[in-house]
Amino acid sequence: MFHFIKSYMLLIAIVLGMIFHSFFSLFINYAPFLIVGMLFVSYCKLTFADIRFERLHLYLLAIQLMGSLLVYVLLAWWNPVAAQGIMICLLAPTATAAAVITGMLGGNVGSITVFTLLSNVSIAFFAPFCFSLMGTHSDIPFMTSCWIIMRKVVPVLLIPAFAAFVVERYLPRFHNEMKKRQGISFYLWSLAITIVIGKTFAYIFAQPASSYHIMILLSLASLAICLLQFFIGRKIGNVYNETITGGQGLGQKNTTLAIWMAHTYLNPVASVGLGAYAVWQNIVNSYQLWKKQHSEN
Repeated sequence: MFHFIKSYMLLIAIVLGMIFHSFFSLFINYAPFLIVGMLFVSYCKLTFADIRFERLHLYLLAIQLMGSLLVYVLLAWWNPVAAQGIMICLLAPTATAAAVITGMLGGNVGSITVFTLLSNVSIAFFAPFCFSLMGTHSDIPFMTSCWIIMRKVVPVLLIPAFAAFVVERYLPRFHNEMKKRQGISFYLWSLAITIVIGKTFAYIFAQPASSYHIMILLSLASLAICLLQFFIGRKIGNVYNETITGGQGLGQKNTTLAIWMAHTYLNPVASVGLGAYAVWQNIVNSYQLWKKQHSEN
């Protein structure tokens, strides 16, 4: 029974979030603490030698930045709101939890950690500039926007890294225990998925019925974009023997931060695509982890 629950834990988490979205959406403010806990456990496996910039990071970042602009230019003439929704699914920075999933899948945690920081900092500066080119307006000054974005992301990445370093230095026995118990991240992530999916569905159901047609369009488009980014990321990563890093770096998005950006700078309806993307990327990751567990068994 326990083995069955563990094998399908992520699917169970997604279904619970969908069904009981009104309840789990209330805990969305606690999600960052779960992510910090997940990252702390994952960072306990890291050494300084694992953390370095790679050419792969530049290719992934170029696809995020240039690809988002290209998609918007190609689609804006047809439907500006759809163009914004699809564009932001590409532009969204890499999720801070990507390091956790990469570790679970057997990938390079150090590499994805570096790219996550690079992606979020780069997009913090690029996004406000990009939105201004699209003709969208906001009362928030450029540097203030950059600061808000980095404030939401950088502490979540650096606090667990600093904590892991301190524990390794002063509490080596506890540090070794954390290295052995990487499965903790899996259960923390499952709980985080339930909360995020709950918030996503609560938001979608709160939208007016008049927006349903564009919401359905954005949901289907975000599925295509999600699969495409995981596929392209894995193909590029494979060239550098970093298949998992490439897939997670390009495919797993910080949808919470991106939804805030969409609400601040774009048509709010465009953020529905990101809500759907949160569901799709978790289904993809659930499948990858399920496949890995069954191959090991």
